[in-house]
Amino acid sequence: MYVGTLSFDLLLGDVRSLKEKRSVVRPIVAELHRKFAVSVAEVGDQDLYRRAQIALAMVSGDAGHLTDVLDRCERLMAARPEVELLSVRRRFHGGDDE
Repeated sequence: MYVGTLSFDLLLGDVRSLKEKRSVVRPIVAELHRKFAVSVAEVGDQDLYRRAQIALAMVSGDAGHLTDVLDRCERLMAARPEVELLSVRRRFHGGDDE
């Protein structure tokens, strides 16, 4: 069994309120969940309207498939015009980890 996680630190574009932030973040979370069947949530900076932290996790029996899905998720986030991807943190746990 392999578990992979990605954490994205985002700078949001022309956002002036927490309500506008939700209108940007929610579709991103929903798209990642729908397209890639990953568990995803906003996990930090909820009180800052121009910043967001989104994290996702996936479990797979195949390390290659897991890596491919995480790569595609990262590319999707980098291609979003309404956000600037400041950093990405990737963690990968394999069957031999303790």
